[in-house]
Amino acid sequence: MKDQAKHIIKIDNLSIGYSSKKKTITIASNLNIQLQTGNMVCLLGKNGIGKSTLLRTLTKVQPALNGDILIRGKSLNNYNNLELAKVMSLVLTEPISSKNLSVFELVALGRQPYTNWIGNLATADLEAVKKAIQLTNIEDLQHKKCFELSDGQLQKVMITRALAQDTPIIILDEPTTHLDMYHKAYLLKLLKQLTVDTGKTILFSSHEIDLAIQLCDSMIVMTKDQVVSDQPCNLISKGIFESLFPKDLIVFDEKTGSFRVKK
Repeated sequence: MKDQAKHIIKIDNLSIGYSSKKKTITIASNLNIQLQTGNMVCLLGKNGIGKSTLLRTLTKVQPALNGDILIRGKSLNNYNNLELAKVMSLVLTEPISSKNLSVFELVALGRQPYTNWIGNLATADLEAVKKAIQLTNIEDLQHKKCFELSDGQLQKVMITRALAQDTPIIILDEPTTHLDMYHKAYLLKLLKQLTVDTGKTILFSSHEIDLAIQLCDSMIVMTKDQVVSDQPCNLISKGIFESLFPKDLIVFDEKTGSFRVKK
């Protein structure tokens, strides 16, 4: 039971990819990863390496080819949709369906797993929405329409909706896309602070390697040869980041923990 409490997600001999009647395409195999409760974890890798496939498999959007995923010690396959919505919330880069909603209304949609079939918000639901809005400091946005928001503001609202869903796990697919450097750093620092304040486990995919090294408790690095999970300092000492890109243009500087263009 102690191990289950410590490791909120356990990936056991997992193989991911796509399967049809004609053929099976394996993206990555024999993955063994454990994510600890209350940690911020970044999933890294080049475009097309399989990051989104792994996230879709972890969130039961697509089936695994082999192996198992345990959430709080229970197989992902044994969760129904409602049960899963109470332990895991998902923030995607896809545009929201209706930007005519107010920010408060969009955040309140996070309470759907708990509301009745009419969708009426009880006192506890309203309190959860208000608490989420306070945690992300968007009180000044709550009455605005979503179409009035900048990309950075909308991303904060989507994270707030995930917080209102009140799950122990939040998974985000490239949350810093389309943001400038300041807002990338601001958003990732916000996610880090949320793990501290709420004890939630946050897993996100990103290309912001330098920022992730500074802020994350652990990282999952996908390359064509292997998938490695460890603390940033250990990944640096193992030379994992050096294998991410061809060395003819970009090199990783172990001393600064960042990439630089080769002169």
